[in-house]
Amino acid sequence: MASSFDTHFAALTTSEIVIFPNRPRPGDIERCAAALDDLHGEAAVAFWKAECRLLADELTRCGLGEAKMRERVLSFQAAVQAALVERHQMRAIAESRVAQDRKRRSF
Repeated sequence: MASSFDTHFAALTTSEIVIFPNRPRPGDIERCAAALDDLHGEAAVAFWKAECRLLADELTRCGLGEAKMRERVLSFQAAVQAALVERHQMRAIAESRVAQDRKRRSF
């Protein structure tokens, strides 16, 4: 009969290491924010649902439980929302500067 040590040793030698990202991937966040910035209505909703489903499926395949998977998807959603807000703020600042430059030049 195998000892507890043998069982643990066998598990260590036959296991695969799976790395779970602790934070949403910056490239995916920016890619989704850029796409959502260009999409509107049903197209945006369909894209967003598909991206979140892909992430959820990937995390589930890696062995994450339902609660942790949901937590990671919600974190990703929040990060994309923050990226969208930042994109809009940067655009508004740029437009404001252009308007100020035009105003100064007209005097």
